[in-house]
Amino acid sequence: DMDRKLLDILACPASRQSLALLDAAGIDALNRAIAAGGVRRVDDTTQTEALREALLTRDRKTVYRVDDGIPVLLAEEAIATAQVEGFPA
Repeated sequence: DMDRKLLDILACPASRQSLALLDAAGIDALNRAIAAGGVRRVDDTTQTEALREALLTRDRKTVYRVDDGIPVLLAEEAIATAQVEGFPA
């Protein structure tokens, strides 16, 4: 799991918004959409692997995946939540 102190200093590389761990409902909605093949990253590649952990911007519009406890904070690999049906507001 991600280090709490690290979480406090992380920010979205594109908007500089603060980030928070995505809650279970958000992870579930995202993983359902990923399983259905409907999730693309900003660089237009398809997100094929389900997420165990992810970070969410304060405005709830952008998700960054966390791989093995390491946040992948690359703007081109971000996932827009608008494409995820039923994403919790």
